[in-house]
Amino acid sequence: MTETLKVGELATELLKLATPLTPFSMPLLDAHGATLAEDVSVNGKVYLASGSRIRSTQIGLAASLGLDHLPTCPQPRVVVISAGADLVAPGSTLLSENEEYEANSWLLTTAVKEAGAVGYRVHTIPETSDALKDLIEDQLVRSDLIVICGESHDESFDLIYGVLTSLGEVRAVTPLIEGSGRHAFGLIGPDKTPVVALPGDPISAYISNELFIRPMIRSMMGLHDIHRPVVRATLTNEVTSEAGKHAFVRAIFQPQSNNEKRIVTALDDQNSLLTLSDATGLIILSDVMTSAKPGDEVDVLLIERRFN
Repeated sequence: MTETLKVGELATELLKLATPLTPFSMPLLDAHGATLAEDVSVNGKVYLASGSRIRSTQIGLAASLGLDHLPTCPQPRVVVISAGADLVAPGSTLLSENEEYEANSWLLTTAVKEAGAVGYRVHTIPETSDALKDLIEDQLVRSDLIVICGESHDESFDLIYGVLTSLGEVRAVTPLIEGSGRHAFGLIGPDKTPVVALPGDPISAYISNELFIRPMIRSMMGLHDIHRPVVRATLTNEVTSEAGKHAFVRAIFQPQSNNEKRIVTALDDQNSLLTLSDATGLIILSDVMTSAKPGDEVDVLLIERRFN
């Protein structure tokens, strides 16, 4: 049975699975990109504060203090699995109208890396449930989190969900997000590894990554800023959404300059991956909104790195 959850409810459930990883001391170069697990003090003075991401400048400072290791909460290892019989690797030729180029594993693996994780990409064409189960079990040995999705029209979801339920306790849910599809989440395998199944549509998968997977990764890293920033901006064109559901409209955000207002413009053709590539923000329409007009102030989730 598939449950229906609000966006905030699903986010809360997923964060319960994303407890910070066990801290340990790492050599300086290996610590790059991880999170400081505790304050670093020398002669009673704190030079590096816990909870901050370890960048090149922190590595240089630690070395100048004579330190060759740092206490860290490591980057989570995230395995991204794309499973579907009609998915074809980029660079190959589509042989029938039912086939489609496999994009999700490329999209999501790089997205989890941008969030701070170590990402591993796996594309499989499972002939049976047993074959997919064997593959997932093989990946558990190098996973702190598994993200899995299927074909763009969700034909593979039942197969994926059935396999996941055989490996642990997993719930199927439909979040109240306009245009999205079924999700699943839970703990699988002997080590209770978190797993999240996303819709096969690349646009829905990416939006769910931003809303759910990215905060999970950053929570597992022990970071404080787990969510993308949300800002207010003036809308330049009309947007609409379905009543009772959240909408995340891909848009171009223009930051404030010369004392002018920050503005945001919804992109045309919200069904195209091109708009996903072009977007610098997502206009948020809550489940009680059905439209917003030019001149209205709206919330914008910033997804472009230069605005973060």
